[in-house]
Amino acid sequence: MRVLVLGGYGAVGQHLVGVLRHDGMAVRVAGRDPERADVVVDLHEPRLDSYRAALQDTDIVVNASGTEDPAPALAAAERGCAFVDITASTEYTAQLEASAPAAPVLLSVGLAPGLTTLLAAAVHEQSAGPIDIAVLLGAGEHHGAAATEWTYGLLGRRFRAGDETVRNFTRPRTFELPGGRCRRMFRTDFADQHILTRDLGVEVHTYFALDSRAATAALALATWIPGASRMPRGLPLPGSDEWIVLARTVSGPEVWARGRGQSRATALLAAAAVRAAAGLEPGVHHLHEVVTLSDLPGDSGIETGTRSGSAPG
Repeated sequence: MRVLVLGGYGAVGQHLVGVLRHDGMAVRVAGRDPERADVVVDLHEPRLDSYRAALQDTDIVVNASGTEDPAPALAAAERGCAFVDITASTEYTAQLEASAPAAPVLLSVGLAPGLTTLLAAAVHEQSAGPIDIAVLLGAGEHHGAAATEWTYGLLGRRFRAGDETVRNFTRPRTFELPGGRCRRMFRTDFADQHILTRDLGVEVHTYFALDSRAATAALALATWIPGASRMPRGLPLPGSDEWIVLARTVSGPEVWARGRGQSRATALLAAAAVRAAAGLEPGVHHLHEVVTLSDLPGDSGIETGTRSGSAPG
């Protein structure tokens, strides 16, 4: 397969390019920097001329650029190229779902949504109750500008969840993580909860924390400060590159996954999505519809496990 990776020299993209090339795929790195890109592509062009030209020798496009605009996905579909997107804001996901692409578009490809949706689907097979998802990310890992902007942009904002309106980084709940640690986490507008509530037919809530307790507490405080979403970026935070995600119900089992390096884990999930995308029908798909936990390679560095459920704290 011929794969074009938008943002292929970024935090996630460089890992993904390595994995796909190791799998024997013909991969081109696309971006605006001619020093680092195999093909120069500018997604900010009004007509996307450079991008459309790059699609001539492409079977699958992976968006690892952080750009959230439906136009590249629809342009790829017009050329018959499958499109895999690792970006995942709720609004962007809804825009793509409302489109009618003429080729496969595969979304929810990352840790959350992505790995979290696979965990939730596994839990749902064994227990039909409401699902809580916990996402713990390492504050010490260097993330791309888009990921940082997304996190800060949630401060003070509210989102709809069923019949209620929730402010980001509020409504704490305690989770026992693998290894026996307990962490207080906060409701956050990850797209996985909206997708899964619809697809699984049960209520799903996503909670978030950074591995730094101080940084997590700062987010919970800042969400009440007017204008906090515009606070300076790039402030160094204490923490590691460890991440943990889990899904649980009140009475059923709990399924979890953990590892080090969020960018590398996202790349591994994106690689699994690329393998699956080639055989999909035209239209919008999500990772949990086409991939299961068992499809992840055993040597991926992503550790998974299960344990008996306990009542949410």
